[in-house]
Amino acid sequence: MANLYGLIGYPLSHSFSKKYFEDKFLEQGLSEHRYELFELKNISELNGLLEEQPDLVGLNVTIPYKEVIIPLLDHIDESAKKVGAVNVIKIEEKTLTGYNSDYFGFENSLLKWLPQNINKLTSLIFGTGGASKAVEAVLIANKIPYKLVSRTKNNNTITYKELRASPIATDSKLLINTTPLGMSPTVDAYPDIDYSQISKNHFVFDLIYNPQETRFLKKARSQGAQIKNGLEMLQLQAEKSWEIWTS
Repeated sequence: MANLYGLIGYPLSHSFSKKYFEDKFLEQGLSEHRYELFELKNISELNGLLEEQPDLVGLNVTIPYKEVIIPLLDHIDESAKKVGAVNVIKIEEKTLTGYNSDYFGFENSLLKWLPQNINKLTSLIFGTGGASKAVEAVLIANKIPYKLVSRTKNNNTITYKELRASPIATDSKLLINTTPLGMSPTVDAYPDIDYSQISKNHFVFDLIYNPQETRFLKKARSQGAQIKNGLEMLQLQAEKSWEIWTS
């Protein structure tokens, strides 16, 4: 029986998932399995996709639909409820169940990289979109205090302008970019912070994996910081997706 999996989002010009799963299917001899990219300009196109592709049994979800897709699903797993965002959908008999594997991927990648005394860290999260929700949930679970940084001000965030005018980035030794700034093809973009506040005592994590070293990471590395990109996180969350789809 043909099993079709895929990724929905917009745009999808550079996707890790397609090659990852194609290689996996090849290695495991799963010749009836396919993984495709489905660019949806609007999340309202989801129903049409499901009708056109009756072999679909699993979807990954990326920017900008991780939150807005929730009302369109039949069931929400606890993993997605905890985060408030969905990046994996399991399809069984036309029933859609939403999960979150970003939490698993980010937590395992982060904790393996950080020093043991993480209780001494405070963090800044750049961005407030769907990707930031899993990061927040992981930091809360591991008792790492954090602040959200966004272009717009609200009760739960500080702005980049406020950040540049304060010593918060100097004192926050864990910096995490969850925005698409610097993602290929717009590789010259980066979060607008004061990089002179970063030191060798900082740990700087970028959820972007393409390019492997974003301008954000390069600028942090030039200040002596330890850096990490999002490739391992993606590999871990992809394996979690597969576990969800095949369980």
